Amino acid sequence: MGVIKTAICDAVLTFMWVFCSSTLRALTSVIASALGVQGMSTLSITTMLVFVLVFIFSIIGDALCGARFNPTATASLYAAGVGTDSLISMAVRFPAQAAGAVGGALAIVEVMPVQYKHMLGGPSLKVDLHTGAIAEGVLTFTITFAVLLIFLRGPSSPLLKTWLLAMSTVALIVAGSSYTGPSMNPANAFGWAYVNNRHDTWEQFYVYWICPFIGAILAAWVFRALFPAPVKQKKA
Repeated sequence: MGVIKTAICDAVLTFMWVFCSSTLRALTSVIASALGVQGMSTLSITTMLVFVLVFIFSIIGDALCGARFNPTATASLYAAGVGTDSLISMAVRFPAQAAGAVGGALAIVEVMPVQYKHMLGGPSLKVDLHTGAIAEGVLTFTITFAVLLIFLRGPSSPLLKTWLLAMSTVALIVAGSSYTGPSMNPANAFGWAYVNNRHDTWEQFYVYWICPFIGAILAAWVFRALFPAPVKQKKA
């Protein structure tokens, strides 16, 4: 029953994340226009919005029994040896996260004002299949390693941790924008692929599921090798 409850919380949180994060581009545009900001300077606005969103969702995730909206985050914690999940619990949580993402994408499409609907849409492949797969794997490796480093070995301040994560996320989104979108979150990619009727293609599973999981697990193994857990000394 505990696994089912966690999966339901995952679905709810992922629904909310996809719904809210999909508005970032429109919000950035509105705020930038109001402030008269143009060009690369708008990235500071996006970074601040991501910071606020991640901070709020961290609180909500904790309130929902440790729910997560990214399957690769769950897998990386398991691979790093710091998570509480098992293979069975992950097999239940991943479909729930994907279902939540579908709901979030469908919902935001319905309620987004017409003048901003062109700013909606998930990640899309802009290069050949294998290049995109490698790019998504490398980007997910990088963000996963950054998350593990920031939250497990980084500063003690939750606000500083969230700010570092926000900057890392925006930097990687910019870096991967001409390759795969990017996604770095298989559930989010699946939600938008479902909306665009591309959810059952080889491209979707290869680029946005298989390679991100490989990248995330490799990042966890590298982190575990560089920062091994302290060995507990047996009492005499």
